[in-house]
Amino acid sequence: MSFTTADLQAIDAAIASGELTVSHNGRTVTYRSMDDLMKARATIVAELAGAQSGRTGGPHRFTFSTAREC
Repeated sequence: MSFTTADLQAIDAAIASGELTVSHNGRTVTYRSMDDLMKARATIVAELAGAQSGRTGGPHRFTFSTAREC
């Protein structure tokens, strides 16, 4: 899912008001705790930062192998 700065603003407004329910563009999400809300914010910030730097997707896995002759 792609997040926007408006999503981040909605999360920030909920954090500032102490609310656990966030509504934006006809969607409503109720978080279980402020910790979950903060984790959602961190996810949005990370995705927005990745989009600005041109990165897409999440972490990458690299596999290295070597051939040894005996």
